[in-house]
Amino acid sequence: MPRAATERTCVLRLENISLSFDEESKVLDNVSLEMWTGDTKIILGAAGAGKTVMFKVALGLLRPTSGRIYLFGEDVTDYGENRWFDVRARIGVLFQEGGLFDSLTIEENVAYPLVNRYHKTADEVHPEVEESLQFVELGHTLEKFPSELSGGMRRRVGIARAGISDPDLLLYDSPTAGLDPITANNIMALIIQEREMRNATSAIISHRFQDGHIMANFRYNPESKRLEQIPDDSPLRRGTRFVVMREGRIVFEGSERELDASADPYIAKFSMMRSAH
Repeated sequence: MPRAATERTCVLRLENISLSFDEESKVLDNVSLEMWTGDTKIILGAAGAGKTVMFKVALGLLRPTSGRIYLFGEDVTDYGENRWFDVRARIGVLFQEGGLFDSLTIEENVAYPLVNRYHKTADEVHPEVEESLQFVELGHTLEKFPSELSGGMRRRVGIARAGISDPDLLLYDSPTAGLDPITANNIMALIIQEREMRNATSAIISHRFQDGHIMANFRYNPESKRLEQIPDDSPLRRGTRFVVMREGRIVFEGSERELDASADPYIAKFSMMRSAH
C-alpha cells in the first residue's frame, strides 16, 4: 500500500564533506547536498567522480575527513557502529550489481534486512519477502540462488530487498549498469513504482542519462498500473534534481531543463547522452 504523504522534512544533509585517503588527493572535496521528503536526486558523473563514495559516506561506511552528516534530523557524523546500525535500518540500498549474497537463497537475501536488523525469524518474515518478490515479478524464485538468475533478475531482487523494510530513504547505485536498454528501462520502471508506492525519498547514481530522464518525467499510476507523464506543475517534478559530480566535487545541481541548457562541456555531455540511448 502507498505510504501516506508526510510533512516535508530534511531527510539527508551533507555539509561541506571532504574525504582523503592520502595527503595528496581528495576523493570528496567540500561536497554539500540536501534531500527533503519526497525528493529525487539523479547523480551523474564520470567514473571516479566520487558518486559511490558519497553514498558510502551518507551510509556511515566511510568516515569523512571533515564536514557533517545529518540523517532524519540527527547529526550522525560521530556515531559509533551500533548507533549507525539503527540509522541504516531506515535506509534501503541497492548496491552495484545488486549486491546479493551468493551463498544465500533469493528468499534469504530479501529477508536479510528484516532478520538481521529486527531479529525476526525466517518464518515470521516469509509473507513480507513473498510480497516484495511478487512486486518485482519474481515470486517464483524464492528457493533459487543468485547464480541461477540473469543480471536483470538479480537487480530486481536487489530492488525487492532495498524496499522490504519500508525505508524512508532509498539509494540506488548504478542499477542499470551492464544491462541491455530494454531490461534497463524495466528496472527504472520498478524503481519509479517503488518511489511512488512508498512515497520514499530517492537518489540514484547512473551512467545513463536515460535513467535520469525517466525518473524526472514519469510517475507510476497504481490504478492503471502504468507509467505516465508527470505534470509540469507537480511537486514530484519540482523535487527532482540532477546532480553532476567531477573529481570529488558537485559541479551542477538543477532541473533537466537547466542541465540541457548548460554551456559547460563536461556537464553538457551527460545531456547529450540522451541521443545515444
